[in-house]
Amino acid sequence: MTAVLFHGTVVAGFGRQCLARLDTGELLRCQVRGRQIQPVCGDRVQMARSSADQGVVEAVGPRSNEFTRAAHARRKVLAANLSQVVILLATEPSFSDELICRMLVVAELAGLPSVLVLNKVDVVEQRERALAMLTPFRGLGYPLVELAGKVDVEPLRPYITGFRSLFTGQSGMGKSTLVKALVPDAEVKIREISAFLDAGKQSTTGTRLFVVAPGTEIIDSPGVAEFGLAGMDYLHIAEGFREFAPYRSACRFQNCRHLNEPGCAVHAAAESGAIHPRRLVLYQRIVLAEEAAGARR
Repeated sequence: MTAVLFHGTVVAGFGRQCLARLDTGELLRCQVRGRQIQPVCGDRVQMARSSADQGVVEAVGPRSNEFTRAAHARRKVLAANLSQVVILLATEPSFSDELICRMLVVAELAGLPSVLVLNKVDVVEQRERALAMLTPFRGLGYPLVELAGKVDVEPLRPYITGFRSLFTGQSGMGKSTLVKALVPDAEVKIREISAFLDAGKQSTTGTRLFVVAPGTEIIDSPGVAEFGLAGMDYLHIAEGFREFAPYRSACRFQNCRHLNEPGCAVHAAAESGAIHPRRLVLYQRIVLAEEAAGARR
């Protein structure tokens, strides 16, 4: 007898298990059949029910996009089928502009718009320093939203309404506070996910999908201290710096890496101010770091 297949969306995952929300709204704890498929938050999946509240994922639907990070040649898909990426920063603790660039590279290559959110702007004495660090990103088309997540999250709401947004950023930026403000019952849902996955505390560090309102979803991912781009060469990384595009084809050498090659049009643009010099420095740092990491593997 052929099993009846149900369709749903993955809202959390842990190892070879995931929690899926059926199109009826029911939650189903699922095992994943075989090792050829690895569902992530946002995936559309086909499931067969194995008991009243459990099932088996039989197939994962095609992905329109995916957001990944990698380290030591291991690529990890954080979420799929996104509308945009929201990168959370804060006035304190200080954030890494290199990490922002790395996340933007992945978003650019996935064809995903990005929004920068500066949290804790009520810490007035640190706000100007943080905004100064973000100067190189001005004029690139990335919206910058300022807010104090503990006080008022409304400035962000217009930027996420109607979208499925991946929330990402360094640890300590106040992402959990922001998520709980947008999803008042987030703590209850996290405990529910833990109970469904039977994974204890470890499941609270995983990526999770929350419904903010009909048609508006956020995917909360764990804070990171580093963000690897293993497998990307200088060509891919340069594509992730959108302001380089008008100049890359004008370099003297077709395989210009925009490091110290003569006749580099990107370097000339940075010298003239057409490209912010800090962005070129960050690009070069990322390329050299990834090449060094690749040489060690």
